[in-house]
Amino acid sequence: MSKKIYCTAQFQPKPGQEDALFAVLQALEPNTLREDGCLQYIVTRHRSSPFAEGESLPIVFHEIWADQASFEAHCQRTEIQQFFQRHCVDADGLNN
Repeated sequence: MSKKIYCTAQFQPKPGQEDALFAVLQALEPNTLREDGCLQYIVTRHRSSPFAEGESLPIVFHEIWADQASFEAHCQRTEIQQFFQRHCVDADGLNN
């Protein structure tokens, strides 16, 4: 049985902030990919297509971690906590 952790983190940017939020999230990739236990960490954007219909939030992270401990260590990193505080909790952040 795999102990891998699969995480899909979705983001809803404030109106007019999609490009800015996507850029901030892209900037998190390089350091995160160097973390112990990070197997995949890719931010993607929703693209409309008749071959992939459906509803989703405009920006999504696809993450795979070797185990729960690696995922939890990532979530506790200062850079990640600062991102969430600045862009998801603070009223003037980029994410709704």
